[in-house]
Amino acid sequence: MKLSNDIDSLSNFKRKTSQFLKQMKKTKRPVVLTVHGKAKLVVQDTKSYQALLVAKERLEALEGIRRGLESIKKGQGRPAEQLWSEFFAKHGIPGEE
Repeated sequence: MKLSNDIDSLSNFKRKTSQFLKQMKKTKRPVVLTVHGKAKLVVQDTKSYQALLVAKERLEALEGIRRGLESIKKGQGRPAEQLWSEFFAKHGIPGEE
């Protein structure tokens, strides 16, 4: 993020919205908007936002996998077959025969 190009006031954004939209479309960078000199909002194009959400979901999945692997290393957890058998029994679901 280039601070000189990507931070501006909300008032200026309102006056020059079309220019900001062109800038964001071209650069794919978000714009930080300030109110009374303090950062309050971030505006970005939808493709960049979607990419951010995908990256966040991947990181969360990787973190879950990492935690799972750590618990296995510590001897925690149980085999999937045992878990499903207990789940089916608890909820009265017939198991495989």
